[in-house]
Amino acid sequence: MADEFDLSGRVAFITGASRGIGRAIALALARHGAIVVATSRKPEGCEAVAAEIRAAGGAASAMACHIGEPEQITGAMQEIDRRHGRLDILVNNAATSPYFGPALDMSLAAYQKTVDVNIRGYFWTSIEAGRRMIARGKGAIVNVASVNAFRPMDGQAVYSMTKAAIVNMTQALAREWARQGVRVNALVPGLVETRFAAAIHQNEKLRATMERLVPMGRIAQPEEMAGAVVYLVSDAATYTTGSCLTADGGWLA
Repeated sequence: MADEFDLSGRVAFITGASRGIGRAIALALARHGAIVVATSRKPEGCEAVAAEIRAAGGAASAMACHIGEPEQITGAMQEIDRRHGRLDILVNNAATSPYFGPALDMSLAAYQKTVDVNIRGYFWTSIEAGRRMIARGKGAIVNVASVNAFRPMDGQAVYSMTKAAIVNMTQALAREWARQGVRVNALVPGLVETRFAAAIHQNEKLRATMERLVPMGRIAQPEEMAGAVVYLVSDAATYTTGSCLTADGGWLA
């Protein structure tokens, strides 16, 4: 019987892959046979991830791509065409949250950066990937959203808004591309112990509060997000599109 989770030969483009959730996803997809292209603003961290994958017998390369800059997204996809001639999997993971505090005190620059990366970046990366996947009649996209999309956290008004937009975008593209063979789903993490969320989990008072409120009583590790993505991009999920798979320790229950 065929292994429904076998991703051998499939090319996976992962944004924000140098650390945290992105790194964990890259390693997991590679373990299941995917050819990983790890990207972020600075390629050094991604090259370390790619080297780790290659050392374990997998196939991976690194690429610089700042998704806040549309021309870099287009250039990266053109490089995928040159290197591999195909794209099977996209994981939109890179995101930003440059401001934590009252909405009234947020600068326009911080607002614009958050929107440019978290909405425009996800959308344009999906469009570039979608064109290639539709041309082949098959593909899988996973957008990393957040529980903030459904229950905004204090101090994260605009970040939460952008993640709500990602959920809506996921559903819109899933409906639009379903008959063309492209599945689009979202991963909805709760609080994960990453550098990105350091303002929360490294604050003893905030961390204690979160651990008390999460039904499982703890903050997640990045590796605990990866299995959901493996499922969503695999043949085990061929009838799954437009879904939001929550991995939050029960936060939204």
